[in-house]
Amino acid sequence: MGLFRDETDYTHRQKGFARYRQLMSFYAFHWLRINMITTAGALPLALGIIWSILTSSLLLLVPLSFLGGMIWGPFLAGLVDGIMRGLRDAPNNWWKNYLKSWRQNWRGSLLPGGFLGLAIGLFAFMIYVLYSAVVPPTLSTLALLAAAFSVVIWFNTLYWPQLVLFQQTAVYRVRNLMLFTIKHSVRVLVAVLIQLIWILLMILFAPWTLMVIPFLGFWFPIFLAQYRIYADLNADLRIEEQFIPIEGDPWAKDAFEDELSTKDPFLGESSVWQNLVRQIDEGAAADSASKAGGPDGGVSGEGAAEAPEGGEGERTARTPQGAEREEA
Repeated sequence: MGLFRDETDYTHRQKGFARYRQLMSFYAFHWLRINMITTAGALPLALGIIWSILTSSLLLLVPLSFLGGMIWGPFLAGLVDGIMRGLRDAPNNWWKNYLKSWRQNWRGSLLPGGFLGLAIGLFAFMIYVLYSAVVPPTLSTLALLAAAFSVVIWFNTLYWPQLVLFQQTAVYRVRNLMLFTIKHSVRVLVAVLIQLIWILLMILFAPWTLMVIPFLGFWFPIFLAQYRIYADLNADLRIEEQFIPIEGDPWAKDAFEDELSTKDPFLGESSVWQNLVRQIDEGAAADSASKAGGPDGGVSGEGAAEAPEGGEGERTARTPQGAEREEA
């Protein structure tokens, strides 16, 4: 899925459009599988919104949307976590990382998922009201609705990556996303527009687009948006600087170069890849243990990082996301 031609050079991180093809060639089928699980997790939210619209009841819409969003939250966190792992080339297979994401993020994603579900429900109800109105809505009304939904997209585009990457308070996440938007307003705007256009296409061409949702509906627009801002996000929040000591550098070894080109890069089941991942995990665990003095591989206990200049806020990297954590 590298856009008509797979990128087979996995010996180093590519740049520009070649990097896009590299990510798509290596991770697209991983994300597609997670997208199917995410779609299943969104069914309670979708059914609650549909029921509320059919009964024209706001009293049902609010609790059902919030509850459905809370159910969907951990699924969405797992998808965002999988995409962020791909962007930083984290080791281990997708299923192991997905289960680890659930263990780490399910509690923290309940309330954000609930509020996101509530916002989606309210916007869906408003669209239904405008669609069924006797007088068609004006362009200014539609523009205002699109602007309001763009704010929701903007907030979630920058909030969820922080949720799955760092252990920090919601206040610091909001502070970080505000500062990041001020510093990189153009790139953030492009990322928001990409997702807004995707959503509008899904709505305009419904119900045919419903067939696309299980395969591309969630992961593809999120990937495009995060791919657009990841370089700046990594520079400002020091993502790889904090995770490479924990997970290991995926580009540090090239012994598997010849073998990898003949294996299935999506499944990552070649013996060479497994050996490489095992070496990275063992090396990262040993290095982290020697620094932290503990078996869980954390930095300063649980991966604490000193906040850089520029005020991104206090944050703590998630405990060894690329290495196994010993449960008490």
